[in-house]
Amino acid sequence: MKKISTLLFLFIISFSFAQVKWMTIEEALNAQKTQPKKIIIDFYADWCGPCKIMDKKNYGNPIIYEFLNENYYPVKFDAEDKRTIEIFGRKFSNDNTSHKKGRNSLHEFTQFMNVNAVPSTVFLDEKGNPITMLQGELSAKELEPYLDFISNDLYKKVKTKQDWEDYQKKFRSKIKD
Repeated sequence: MKKISTLLFLFIISFSFAQVKWMTIEEALNAQKTQPKKIIIDFYADWCGPCKIMDKKNYGNPIIYEFLNENYYPVKFDAEDKRTIEIFGRKFSNDNTSHKKGRNSLHEFTQFMNVNAVPSTVFLDEKGNPITMLQGELSAKELEPYLDFISNDLYKKVKTKQDWEDYQKKFRSKIKD
């Protein structure tokens, strides 16, 4: 019985650490003040099927979550969130949620970040400034080159479509099919 309990405990412990350590946007921006890192924001909605697939297959991939946890402050933001947040020196809210039928309106922060569809992935630099946005469902293998590209500031050197294509050709995925 002791062996079974020990194995179960170890399994639970390893499972609890084997995932993305999501933060709120407020937590990520505060963390940047003491240890600058880029921020990645996963904009999602509860009703969004592709968002759930990305959670499981993309953010559940060990290569992805280990890279995110080490190199980024990962943020999960409900695009239809009802709470008010205060960041960038202003308040963002979603006042239209109680009057809508079906899906809620987009949160003001979602709109501020130019996100108008979920899933969307937004990258911010170490000062909270936008770098780029990826729209739609991405597989782990599709997201992986962007994570490396942005975290290593390679995006600052790419000036043309050909530069990007050259980077993609040279990139070696660590994800096995």
